[in-house]
Amino acid sequence: MFENEHTIRRFMIEKAEGEFHVKYERAAEQVRSEFGKKYPIIIAGKRVKTATTTHTSPIDSRLVLGYIPAGTGRHVKQAISAARKAFETWGKTDYRERVRICRAAAELMSQHKFELAAWMSYENGKNRYEAIGDVDEAIDFVRYYAEEMERNNGFEITTKSAQPNEKSKSVMKPYGVWGIIAPFNFPAAILTGMTVGAVITGNTTIVKPSSDAPITAFKIVEIFEQAGLPDGVINLVCGSGSNVGAKLAKSSDVSGIAFTGSRDVGYAMAKEFSKSRPKPLIAELGGKNPAIVTETADLGKAVDGVMKAAFGFSGQKCSACSRVIVHKKVKDEFLRRLAEKTKSLPVGNPIDPNTFVGPVINKSAYEKYQKYAKIAAKSGKLVVGGSTRKEGDLKHGYFVEPAIVTGLPKNHRLFKEEMFVPILCITDYDKFDDAIRIANDIDYGLTAGIFSENKDEVKQFLASIEAGVVYVNRQVSATTGAMVGCQPFGGWKDSATTSRGAGGPHYLTQFMREQSQTLAN
Repeated sequence: MFENEHTIRRFMIEKAEGEFHVKYERAAEQVRSEFGKKYPIIIAGKRVKTATTTHTSPIDSRLVLGYIPAGTGRHVKQAISAARKAFETWGKTDYRERVRICRAAAELMSQHKFELAAWMSYENGKNRYEAIGDVDEAIDFVRYYAEEMERNNGFEITTKSAQPNEKSKSVMKPYGVWGIIAPFNFPAAILTGMTVGAVITGNTTIVKPSSDAPITAFKIVEIFEQAGLPDGVINLVCGSGSNVGAKLAKSSDVSGIAFTGSRDVGYAMAKEFSKSRPKPLIAELGGKNPAIVTETADLGKAVDGVMKAAFGFSGQKCSACSRVIVHKKVKDEFLRRLAEKTKSLPVGNPIDPNTFVGPVINKSAYEKYQKYAKIAAKSGKLVVGGSTRKEGDLKHGYFVEPAIVTGLPKNHRLFKEEMFVPILCITDYDKFDDAIRIANDIDYGLTAGIFSENKDEVKQFLASIEAGVVYVNRQVSATTGAMVGCQPFGGWKDSATTSRGAGGPHYLTQFMREQSQTLAN
């Protein structure tokens, strides 16, 4: 029976938080000893050397984490050829063998979880708790999808017989070669989830990791190799979107693409990918996620839930809470308490155990935060934050303050655009119908939350909210933190192309096509 990894919870239950910190810090020390290595592309199990780019840390741009291969269209072509060849065997491999290998990879990932988490902290700035949670989620995806394959008998179902002398069944079969294009913010969880979704169902892959977190991806691919995955089933090609991602989208030999990233890039990719004929593209495309706080809300729960959802990982989650719609009667008190707690959030080096808010991912995000903060100050009122942090060693990284803005017009661009930085917009409402209307008045529909002790309001929220993942009175996080096997993660409207949630019972079927088989006597 599948169980979530829950590393931090297990250490807390065993009253061994100290051991958790020791393991992480030892792993961080080991990771530091590997700084400056050169990494290759992986094609058909072979290490391919290329020109490289210098990969630095958002914590401190002086830290050279490694030298990353700059993949080209030629490498993409070679990887596709390798994946096509591997598919000839892997696509016909019994699903039980695919499950066995993936489970072995999950076990190895669990053994190396602290090393993977430490790499992640240096690569994308996640604090130790969020980094371990990311790795846990990756492990959960592998084990959950393995169980789903077994539970569904490899997605083979006996059907009714049309004639007395016939036997029929429905068989789901893999498409072929898939491109996997992963984001920086969940470089273990999302990359692994999309890749295993393709691989465990019999497809082969070309994985393009984010240029901001390629080493984590390299380590994960190595783990799958060690687990016994045949050469060519996962090929790793690092490089820019224009050199790697675009080439995958243009290739007639790529059968499907799984992508997580921005709406504009995703829609452009979908158009290019299906130019000659419709092909499956599983894309998660962001969000502009609301939390409604009603006059009956438990404000303690609401403040905690909103703060964690808005400022966890510096707001760089597609599920982050970026809008709060709060009843006029409780707005002032809610805002006062939220501002007070937000001001106390420790901003700093994510390797420090006390840090809650680490850096944003890169210079572009750093500049974007400053641009949006200026707009917020001009069009509304910045209650908290709005400045960069430059004291001490922070001046060498991309550190910013969590920000809260009020007083914006309800149709202001900051209420509409996905910013992907730690800026939270707050507005008020009078009638509950208005709160629902404001929450839904957006192109996106990924996550949403409500805090209310009124059962009728909760019922109306659940019936009317336009989002794929919704939460009620959730103090641990108003809009983030979906768990594999518990809360399938997928969006509506412009937030996704399929709306079949990752980590849920309908996800794997997207990587397969149905074949009806009838045998007559």
